[in-house]
Amino acid sequence: MSYRITKILKSIFPELKSFSKRVVKEENKLTLSMIVKNEADRYLREVLEHAIKYVDEVIIIDDASTDNSVQLCKEVLKNTSFKIIQNKKSLFHKEYKLRKLQWKETLKMNPDWILFLDADEIFENKILDNIKSIINNKNIDVYKFRLYDMWNETHYREDNLWCAHYKYKTFLIRYQPYFKYKFLKQDQHCGRHPKNLHLLPFENSDIKLKHLGWSNERDRILKYNRYINLDLDGRYGNAEQYKSILDTNPNLLKF
Repeated sequence: MSYRITKILKSIFPELKSFSKRVVKEENKLTLSMIVKNEADRYLREVLEHAIKYVDEVIIIDDASTDNSVQLCKEVLKNTSFKIIQNKKSLFHKEYKLRKLQWKETLKMNPDWILFLDADEIFENKILDNIKSIINNKNIDVYKFRLYDMWNETHYREDNLWCAHYKYKTFLIRYQPYFKYKFLKQDQHCGRHPKNLHLLPFENSDIKLKHLGWSNERDRILKYNRYINLDLDGRYGNAEQYKSILDTNPNLLKF
């Protein structure tokens, strides 16, 4: 690439501080990065037990849990390289600060690839046979997946308000030291990773991701109350979707 073209591109995209692309050709290290808060009696064990089958290390940000989430993480991860950061005070009301802390601590692990999962998200088993070829692809820096909102163990919800699985979303990225990552400064729904990843080469994966957080009535009621308390007017999300959480007869499709 010529100096002139490089200069033009850097003037348009200041994120591109340098073109020293970092690529590990094989044996890439995969780091799972996760935020947890009072997840011990939900899906945390299932999610971690599945993830450690294919990740190399785990970084956990515990956002001031009052249950035994931290102890559970230590138990499940005892034979895996891991690090847990415990917040004394919750940052959830300022989610962008929480996500930036997650990013900062994850980079201290010196990752090749970073997988962002929440404590209620789990890939289908297809990931186990395909993860190595995915992260050893030297041409791709970002992988996107479809997330399915499970309403029970076998079915997901689909209607005009519940259609996240129509779009591919970023969950897996190769860390590039040359790239200036930027975050959305927003108190809620700020995104779990930098906002400008669209500037990096990406690929959509056909491996599906389950979102278990809606899959029982108790969790739906808790989430409904949380969103109503934090974002009643839908400033950061969708007020109509919040109201629909408690629908008694939603349209469900088999996963």
